Amino acid sequence: MWSVAKKQPPIRSLIGEGTVVHGEVRYEEGLRIDGEVHGDVVAVGEARNLLVISEKARVVGKVKGGHVIINGTVIGPVECDELLELQPKARIEGDVRYGTIEMHQGAAIDGEVRTIKPSEERPALKLAASSRL
Repeated sequence: MWSVAKKQPPIRSLIGEGTVVHGEVRYEEGLRIDGEVHGDVVAVGEARNLLVISEKARVVGKVKGGHVIINGTVIGPVECDELLELQPKARIEGDVRYGTIEMHQGAAIDGEVRTIKPSEERPALKLAASSRL
């Protein structure tokens, strides 16, 4: 049976290339960063949200959101409640906490990586070589 993909929230805000923001940035629904943020970037509200940190972007501070896509640089901790996507040029200097993670070849994390989900919610690890009939 095919699973139905959930519709992404719309990106309603943009921090453009060449823009530098000093201070905390709070967003609802969707935010794309192509510039620089010196401060925390935090999702607010109960709705699903999307944060895109593009290849040219740089965030110096905490990043917190539901669905986070990173292809730029983050210097600070990253907390992602749902899906964290690390694209090939992603660079993170800080601890990472995630619900689900997708990491492409080339992405780099310099910090501790841990799931948010309690151990009873995580699927058991089963090695193909260890399965017996």
